[in-house]
Amino acid sequence: MNELDGLSALLIEPHAGMRANIHGMLTMCGLTRIDHASSANQAVKQLGIKPFDLVLCEYDLEGGQDGQQLLEDLRHHKLISLSTMFFMVTAEGDYGRVVSAAELAPTDYILKPFTADRLLERIARALDKRNVFLPTWRLMEAGAQHEAIHSCIEGEAAYPRHAIDFLRLRAELHLFLGEDDAAEPIYRRLAENQAIAWARLGLAKTLYLREQYEDAGELLTELVRTNNNFVDAYDWLARTHNAMGELDKCQAVLARAVAVSPHAVRRLRTLGETAFEAGDDDTAEKVLKQVVAKAKYSEFRDPEDHVKLVRTLVRKGDPVAAAATIRDLERSMGGRAHADACSAMSSALLHEYTGNGERLMESLTAAVAASRDLPSLSPGLKLELARSCLAHDMEEGAASLVRDVMRNAADATVMDRAMSVMAQAGHAELGTQLAQETRQHVVDLVANGAERAKNGDYQGAVTLMGEAALAMPGNPQVAFNAALALLRCLEHTGWDDKLAQQALAQLGAVRRLDARNPKLAALTALHGAVLKKYNKGARARKAG
Repeated sequence: MNELDGLSALLIEPHAGMRANIHGMLTMCGLTRIDHASSANQAVKQLGIKPFDLVLCEYDLEGGQDGQQLLEDLRHHKLISLSTMFFMVTAEGDYGRVVSAAELAPTDYILKPFTADRLLERIARALDKRNVFLPTWRLMEAGAQHEAIHSCIEGEAAYPRHAIDFLRLRAELHLFLGEDDAAEPIYRRLAENQAIAWARLGLAKTLYLREQYEDAGELLTELVRTNNNFVDAYDWLARTHNAMGELDKCQAVLARAVAVSPHAVRRLRTLGETAFEAGDDDTAEKVLKQVVAKAKYSEFRDPEDHVKLVRTLVRKGDPVAAAATIRDLERSMGGRAHADACSAMSSALLHEYTGNGERLMESLTAAVAASRDLPSLSPGLKLELARSCLAHDMEEGAASLVRDVMRNAADATVMDRAMSVMAQAGHAELGTQLAQETRQHVVDLVANGAERAKNGDYQGAVTLMGEAALAMPGNPQVAFNAALALLRCLEHTGWDDKLAQQALAQLGAVRRLDARNPKLAALTALHGAVLKKYNKGARARKAG
């Protein structure tokens, strides 16, 4: 029996002749369910509709986005699952490009030209490993992380040739669950006995998560010194410097990482923002221009990149370039979720610089209106807009923006920044009042949700907390209680696939927003108990 029988494949290739050629090879390999995409945008749309077992992607795509940038988008927006085999097809020998793609962990590379036999060999090898890890991945995607950890232990014993990979996955699962005490000995053993670079990185992550920044920094500094191309280590070293308030060192590390891997848009964005914060406007302008250019062809392009570039150009005293950037934003970002807010915000920055008071007030008013109840707009830009409003006697508009930021504050740092904006503008008392209102609002929501659940109205609690989570997606306390309400509803009213997916999403939000929450372990345990009650973890294992 053909081992590829029944598998689905998406072939991403801009040239019709090459598509037909590779399609023929895939057919010769035994694949019959083959879809085509001629561009990155078409691929995103197809992957958003249905999953594929295999993605074969040409690196040199047309239309402005290359295969690495597409893979970065697919990973970040979770459009491909853990079990999707992603092959990058390229004739490009440039090492920088290879590293850029390698850091995003494609399953394999296929260098052109290649034969059907060569393609079959690489797919078969990937499929063999996929089949080994599939039961564990199924458990992870079902939210049964603790069962996935046990699956890793079983896999390590059953497949000695993959023992290191199972150990790595197990440690990563412990970190994901906030169990750094369990992850550390795995990383330490591998780092000390086998000097594996990623194990040393994992050990540094555990130190970082415990806020032992100096120890983490020493380990990461040595790691990048001995592994010049280990871009993940650069990222964590930059993050460590940033946590210690060392912006210059953070920028320098990010610049080295970009030199090694020049095509990762999110790292470029971080470098541009860091350079701006450090006062290095020349670097900020250069890098943010690259971000705007590289992201222009992505289905997930972000209008905020233009605002940040305009902000830099204005601070540099270049209103002509700033105006051109605004025109590009309006032309290329029409219809995006917060394009109107970003356009108005950028115009306000420009009019403030040129001294056009009438146009400034029009832009500020439009920006506040467009930003109202817009969770997708970053808190940093909302606070900058609030600062401008306060500087021009628009207290009410500023208060609405700050209130929104406070309600979505992921941590105390964001709340402190919001309070600082108000205090620096001479409105410290109003800032304190807004903070108190925000805390009381969250307390009331949580109390109402708990009361409904106590009275047996589990669906009512889910509805209330779901609305709160939609309105305040960055608030960790709301995310926690939304997850709790969903799990209690499942526990008491029966299994529901839609609610289970919502619970998994909210649990993920808690881990992202408040990984050190002391109640997270209990919430995770409740999730595991619900899965066990309805035999869902076991079903995921069986399906694998």
